[in-house]
Amino acid sequence: MSETDAPASFEPLTPLAFLERTVRVFPNKTAVVYGGDRWTYAQFAERVGRFAGALLRAGVEPGDRVAVLAPNVPELLEAHFAVLRVRAALVAINTRLQAGEVGYILDHSGARVVLVDPELAPRVKDVPGGLAARTTLVNLEDPVAGATGSPLDGPTFAEFVDGAEVLPVACRIDDEDRVTSINYTSGTTGRPKGVMYTHRGAALNALSEIVVHGLERDSVFLWTLPLFHCNGWCFPWAVTAAAGTHVMLRAVDPARMIELIRSEGVTHFNGAPTVLLMLAEAPEARSVRFDPTVHAATGGAPPSPTLLARMERMGVEIVHLYGLTETYGPHAYCQMQPGWECLDAGARAALMARQGVPYPVATHLRVIDARMRDVPADGRSVGEVVMRGNNVMKGYYRDPGSTAEAFAGGWFHSGDLGVVHVDGYIELRDRKKDIIISGGENISTIEVEHTLVQHPAVLECAVVAMPDDKWGEAPKAFVGLRPGQTATERELIDFCRDRIAHYKCPKAVEFTELPKTSTGKIQKFLLREKEWAGVDKRIH
Repeated sequence: MSETDAPASFEPLTPLAFLERTVRVFPNKTAVVYGGDRWTYAQFAERVGRFAGALLRAGVEPGDRVAVLAPNVPELLEAHFAVLRVRAALVAINTRLQAGEVGYILDHSGARVVLVDPELAPRVKDVPGGLAARTTLVNLEDPVAGATGSPLDGPTFAEFVDGAEVLPVACRIDDEDRVTSINYTSGTTGRPKGVMYTHRGAALNALSEIVVHGLERDSVFLWTLPLFHCNGWCFPWAVTAAAGTHVMLRAVDPARMIELIRSEGVTHFNGAPTVLLMLAEAPEARSVRFDPTVHAATGGAPPSPTLLARMERMGVEIVHLYGLTETYGPHAYCQMQPGWECLDAGARAALMARQGVPYPVATHLRVIDARMRDVPADGRSVGEVVMRGNNVMKGYYRDPGSTAEAFAGGWFHSGDLGVVHVDGYIELRDRKKDIIISGGENISTIEVEHTLVQHPAVLECAVVAMPDDKWGEAPKAFVGLRPGQTATERELIDFCRDRIAHYKCPKAVEFTELPKTSTGKIQKFLLREKEWAGVDKRIH
């Protein structure tokens, strides 16, 4: 349908409209800061337009996939607009994946163009058996990184875009249900699945981010969250829509974060609880209290009330988000209620550690039993968290079976277990696969972890099930201690026994460094596999 044939009362939703509006209204405002470089929105739009023109020149057609394997560099931010501008789909790949995993994603997505940071080039060069499809490989040289790495057999990004037509960023999308991006899950229980986002879903979730996080013209957003993770929770589009400034950060470095917060006047950043913990524990953070307050969103794992209280003392106000790759990142958040500000820090943090209520465009969030009935709102009855709404994925790319399973009964099944409190706020109890059933009793690993981190010597921890001859399985804690601190297994077990029911307490404690994903999530499955290696679960 042409623009003249379209009804005046309808315009397909797309995040591209955000950049078009911002460059028209604020052409001279700073859009991006990276190292010593700064670009206005007019300059950023020109870079995006030239990138888009280069993709067309390379033969990218509507519906094609363009992959990027890179840390948080400006070109990856630009790809969130340039790829959409040519009606293709962006595939931003986790930078921590190994060659075999990267190869699977590139082959499964059928990427037409692959842009790679030279430091990560071996992940593409060393793909077992090589790439199945003929792709255009582009080297994203990054002067901030210093080392050039081992480039691929292809042009540099500067050569790729040189002389390309600069396409206007203004563009009407013919179908708002067109796929914007394919985000691959971690694949911890099998092959990664490609989660499809749409122009409509991305635009609506980005608008929700503006509302929930109070983004506006003077907002300065520090990119601590990987852009490959759920398209940065849709913040590339949200910050741009608000005409805020993107401050790019190639790698999370607490000292650099503090420096940039002060020098650039950072107002917002995002990250998993691990990122918050890194910031709080940094030597440079001693006696730091940011003024004005910095707003941070955290998700990926439930933050402990202890951590939330620590961040508050640093002048960092936390919004706790909850969602999955399948929900464009955040689907719910713990919205502050009147009167909570008057509570003491501990009581307020305990409330804010909950997962909360749906985003403005999400609408639907339930906790259900096995027959898909709502569990009582009593804070005790456990069920599965399900959701539906404008920010639920279109489906899994080239995987109709998994899509149908995920949408059983007309709702997206998260695989998370939670409760509903009297006030309607939900709180996670565990992943289905993480819940411990000991002697018939369900034990929330999250509850045990939140208890352990209250101990002054404990920096972080993870609790998983271990085999137990009497009870079938029992909790085991893996603990990372604070530098210079000591604790014994007995001491931590007794600490828990003074605070929670004895059957919930760890039966063993192992002091170790915890394995994590690139987004800071602790990889419990690795700890669990270690405990159950060689054990026949049928007899437990």
